[in-house]
Amino acid sequence: MKDYVLKIYRREKKDPRIAVGVVEEVGLQGNKAFRNIDELWSILNSPKAKAAKTKKRKKNATYSQ
Repeated sequence: MKDYVLKIYRREKKDPRIAVGVVEEVGLQGNKAFRNIDELWSILNSPKAKAAKTKKRKKNATYSQ
């Protein structure tokens, strides 16, 4: 599981799908900006993020014989 810091700077009361902010992955430098909920979802579910999860599991996997 990955940990993120989510900072929302502005949200529209009339349209809750519009939110402006940044996402930071804990332990990594940099952040990614988003302007609505769909962009936020894309950042959190990017193929790069899924690949990192898979690699992490394989790297930490233990096999018993």
